[in-house]
Amino acid sequence: MIYRLNETHDNKLRSWVESANAPGCDFPVQNLPYGVFRRRGSIEEFRIGVAIGAQILDLRKAYAAGAFDDTDELTLSAIEAARASTLNELMALGPDAWQALRLAVSRLLREASPAQVTLRQALLPQDEAEYSLPAKIGDYTDFYTSIHHATAVGSLFRPDAPLLPNYKWVPIGYHGRASSIGISGQRVRRPMGQIKPTGEDSPSLAPSARLDFELEVGILLGGGNSLGEPVPIDEAESKIFGLCLLNDWSARDIQAWEYQPLGPFLSKNFATTISPWIVTLDALTPFRTPWSRPAGDPLPLPYLDSPATRSLAGLDIDLEVLIQTARMRERNEAPQRLSRSNFKHSYWSVSQLVTHHTVSGCNLQAGDLLGSGTQSGPAPAEAGSLLELSNGGRKPVALNNGEQRSFLEDGDTVVLRAWADKAGFARIGFGEASGTIVEAVNVKP
Repeated sequence: MIYRLNETHDNKLRSWVESANAPGCDFPVQNLPYGVFRRRGSIEEFRIGVAIGAQILDLRKAYAAGAFDDTDELTLSAIEAARASTLNELMALGPDAWQALRLAVSRLLREASPAQVTLRQALLPQDEAEYSLPAKIGDYTDFYTSIHHATAVGSLFRPDAPLLPNYKWVPIGYHGRASSIGISGQRVRRPMGQIKPTGEDSPSLAPSARLDFELEVGILLGGGNSLGEPVPIDEAESKIFGLCLLNDWSARDIQAWEYQPLGPFLSKNFATTISPWIVTLDALTPFRTPWSRPAGDPLPLPYLDSPATRSLAGLDIDLEVLIQTARMRERNEAPQRLSRSNFKHSYWSVSQLVTHHTVSGCNLQAGDLLGSGTQSGPAPAEAGSLLELSNGGRKPVALNNGEQRSFLEDGDTVVLRAWADKAGFARIGFGEASGTIVEAVNVKP
């Protein structure tokens, strides 16, 4: 693995940005995730920033203020790339440059930094910002890494054989639609599609009545690989810039009719929502866990296995999903948690996803996005979708205000959150990925 504990992970570090020192803060000085932003309502160009407490450090302004004048050549190349309007150029530089820039920004934002006098002018409160996609996303692949989700969903449709025989051997994925990926706050139009209810002889065109969320982790790729050149398992993490939250919205009734024989199509291509902040693998170093298989399961083929993978490829990241209905919003009621899970339950690691994706010779590029698939845990309360929580719609989920949900209704807002927390280290948060369902476009059947 290319990341090791270093001075940026020190739990004793504090920032001169006071909000970064608050207990439970998502963005302490030990985190420093990247995003793309501008002042809300302005016509300014979007630019790269780093989240610190409740503020954003504008890297373009920090550079102009001379904060990086005395840095080494590697850091200088990274900050020059970070003056762009997307992260793609920085992503393409590779992990040495990423780590150098993160270290430099950490030192600038620490409590005793002499740069604080000039850098205060480079801050913008997060509640005064609007966000864009952090990178130009060329391609998007969504995987299926939770065996608990795969088994639960399979049992709804194939009770006698819920888990297909290839699942424990192959990291299953499908090619998604990059053009419909949006940033947190996305308004998600209820999709139209062909639906064939049970017992009907033919399908009809209709709005989806079984619209669902999927609680996922997004993986933003940095450096790519040449066409025809696979990425070895122990080099895979050098291609990963960082992680975010991802909601792979799903129309279950459209999906049920179309998914055989080639998998999801219209049931998935209408929207995907990601969080604005990309948390680097470097920041997540303290939260590594061993990766293993349950006793009796087959070990992965050799190209997907290594001692380093087994010892450190897991990530202990808490995940949760909340809902705020239109009625809750009208009454100023806070969103209600629907479930909570953890990324460490993944059957496949992020490095295995990258290596398998390239073993055919597929060339990945800086800015490509991978989705982890729905992150359900072993307990029913850890389900990452309404399909599971409502048992296929047969047992609606009761909300605290008396409402029920089998699937999402117009006006519902779904909020994803995540954080990593461990004794002796600072809590690393991901912020939020939210999206709100709006009514379908009226299309003649």
